[in-house]
Amino acid sequence: MTTIRGARARARIEVTAAIKDEARRQLAAEGAAKLSLRAVARELGMVSSALYRYFPSRDELLTALIVDAYDSIGAAAESALATGPTPTGPAAHAARWVDLCRAVRAWALAHPHEYALIYGSPVPGYTAPRDTVVPAARVGNALISVVRDAHRSGGLALPPLGEELRPEAHRLTATLAPDLPPAVVVALVAAWPQLFGLISFELFGQFNHVVEDRDAFFAHAAARLAHEIGLGAHTPGSPPAPAVLPGE
Repeated sequence: MTTIRGARARARIEVTAAIKDEARRQLAAEGAAKLSLRAVARELGMVSSALYRYFPSRDELLTALIVDAYDSIGAAAESALATGPTPTGPAAHAARWVDLCRAVRAWALAHPHEYALIYGSPVPGYTAPRDTVVPAARVGNALISVVRDAHRSGGLALPPLGEELRPEAHRLTATLAPDLPPAVVVALVAAWPQLFGLISFELFGQFNHVVEDRDAFFAHAAARLAHEIGLGAHTPGSPPAPAVLPGE
């Protein structure tokens, strides 16, 4: 009986993967708004009623694809940190930030349709459930971890913060990163849409006939974001870190 249950579980995993793979092909060909369970079933040679046993609705299939995409880009960001060198000085924290941003961009360029699903236009009629919240936070948490490490080592400068923004800064800090200074948290929140705006402009064609050396331009922009957050600052009594990009 255990063997039979194991075989059924493996078969379910394989069919679920096949359904999601076909759904991703439809995303690439038609876009998320036109994703159809009936069309997926037809392409897989299944009757619709059989597919509904795996995904009872289009929205549940979309949610599974969205969670997978967030987990995949999150894993790419986390891998960039795990495989990178251990920070040995203020400039190294800024370099880690840029490396992480590059990993996120590389994932987006390799998975444009999945990127569009999670960072593009909302799908009409679809509301993401709470199941997507934790996977969606993985890239942000990775970015925060770089800043947190710099703060703990004294390699983080405080960006300017206007008085009018202090109440909102304290609210954001309590919600997102209570162990970081409010001015840094505000800069982090501002950097988030700028990072994905850079990637989206490149991926969706807004840089066509404008930016030619995309790699160098992105690395420069990511380094500027690091600077605005306060990364790369030198601790009191030490010489300033050289302003160089990773790989230079």
